[in-house]
Formats: sequence, C-alpha cells, structure tokens
Amino acid sequence: MNIVISNQSGVPIYEQIKEQIKASVLAGVLVENDPLPSLRQLARDLQVSLITTTRAYSELELEGFVRTMPGKGVYVKKINDAFVRDRYRKEAEDALTAAVRHGKLAGLSPDDLHTMLDTIERTIK
Repeated sequence: MNIVISNQSGVPIYEQIKEQIKASVLAGVLVENDPLPSLRQLARDLQVSLITTTRAYSELELEGFVRTMPGKGVYVKKINDAFVRDRYRKEAEDALTAAVRHGKLAGLSPDDLHTMLDTIERTIK
C-alpha cells in the first residue's frame, strides 16, 4: 500500500490517509481480510503522529471499510457491491453538477453540455 501525503494540500493528513485507503479498497487494490499496517508502523512510515493514523483508521472503521481485531490488527472489510456502485454514482453526480455549473457560467446550453458529455464518453475506454 502506497500512501502519499502532502503538507501543502490544505486537506488534513488523517483525511488524506483515509481517502487513499478508501480509494484502494474501492478500486480492489485492497480486498477483504487484507491487513493494514499497524497504527505505529503507518505513523512511522509516513512520519506523522500516532494520533493522525488513529483518527484515519477510526474514521475508516466508522465508515465500514475496516474492522479492528483487538490484539491482531486492522483488516479490510468486505465491501458491498451496491455500496460501491452508489458511491461512484454519487461521485459522478457531484462531478456532473459541477460541470453543469461551469457550463452555465461559460454560457453553454444543455445541448452543448450533452454533446460534450457524449464526446467525452466515446473517448473513455
């Protein structure tokens, strides 16, 4: 697992860690029962505080991505396929909402936006 953090991003470090682990789970890079590094190991590897990694893992557990087994570690939970589809649908909806807002600011008509979407869709494999 490769986590890259940026102190200049404006996004809290625990959030960067959490989002990168979530993305790895949703992309299938991390699968059910894969162990995550210990809190201390991850803090050491990323050169962040133990509190930071603890918060990231706690939020991942609250969101249903991992489970903690006392004395054994933190493991990836089985992710429901419907959950994954709903998450991607929500992200697509958010991106399209932003695109429509930008399109309106640029003076594009709904037909212009549909044409752009169709063109983009055809270019993505």
